[in-house]
Amino acid sequence: MDNKNSNYYAILMAGGVGSRFWPVSTQDFPKQFHDMLGTGDTLIQKTFNRLAKLIPEENIFILTNERYNDLVLEQLPSVTKRQVVLEPAMRNTAPCILYASLKIQKENEDAVMIVAPSDHWIEDEQAFSANVKTAFDFCESNDALMTLGITPTFPNTGYGYIEYDNSNKNEIKSVNQFREKPDYETAKTFIDQGNFLWNAGIFMWSAKTVVAAFKRNQPQLFELFENGISTYNTEFEDEFIKENYPKAENISVDYALMEKSTNVHVIPATFDWNDLGTWGSLYDKLDKDDSNNAVVNAKTLAEDASGNMIRTKGDKVVVVDGLKDYIIVDKDEVLLIFPKAKEQDIKKVLQNVKANFGEEYG
Repeated sequence: MDNKNSNYYAILMAGGVGSRFWPVSTQDFPKQFHDMLGTGDTLIQKTFNRLAKLIPEENIFILTNERYNDLVLEQLPSVTKRQVVLEPAMRNTAPCILYASLKIQKENEDAVMIVAPSDHWIEDEQAFSANVKTAFDFCESNDALMTLGITPTFPNTGYGYIEYDNSNKNEIKSVNQFREKPDYETAKTFIDQGNFLWNAGIFMWSAKTVVAAFKRNQPQLFELFENGISTYNTEFEDEFIKENYPKAENISVDYALMEKSTNVHVIPATFDWNDLGTWGSLYDKLDKDDSNNAVVNAKTLAEDASGNMIRTKGDKVVVVDGLKDYIIVDKDEVLLIFPKAKEQDIKKVLQNVKANFGEEYG
């Protein structure tokens, strides 16, 4: 055990499918288990290592679907079975966070924790750790639900927003309300007002506070999981969860807790952030060649071709002529050539591919 604080815990959310990154991200092998940036580390490995700078490795719990258990253990060799919390059914973020929080509280009632997605890009890891440490200090002495918000750089309609009270100059702000994904005009007014942040889905709280918040705001959900407390962290846990987890309501933690609570605070993040939600967001983060093409793995000859996102396996040679702002992704038996401007439609395309050619393509 190193000198990190033994009350610090993390819940790493790794259950998503990332279907906008098809054909690389599939149901059997989602994006968090891929090296999307071509750095030598997969996204979940990068996230785990980032959290481990502040949090003891054995206190980092990975929340994922049953089908990804082997992938997690393979990619994070230092992780033990105790740290992998498996969902037997897809039920959004509130049930799995409540379940993991009860497990952690049973193990350490003084725990403070961060809940973080496994597939985000964060460049300045020191700034990230400093923000999380500030939040942990606050959560240890206050009954607070906290989140990290991202200062918006443009009127993005793909994120929810956090409206905060900017009357004080402290680093920690009180949240007025959460706002759903806006249309473009609304997003512009948010940015003009200056007290709105993007909701990055990164949360911090003490085990005591989050469990009490579930009890207060989601009594049915709380009761369902509280009934299993005697089994948690024992050999009987799996049986209880298999039987009861599917009964949980399909509800997000934002909706279940954050939007209903009055003790919510936010720290405007001091680090660059990208949720790597789409091929376009990945393109933004990658180095570009002279023609502004972002290339992962491929060897390219580009003529009159610019603004493209090109990804293949290994050293495949890709010759592109006369193509601008396209996503070109080659993976085994699927080749995607798709306009970047329509990237949000890739989810729909995937459904069509599965319907026409079979589930094995998704």
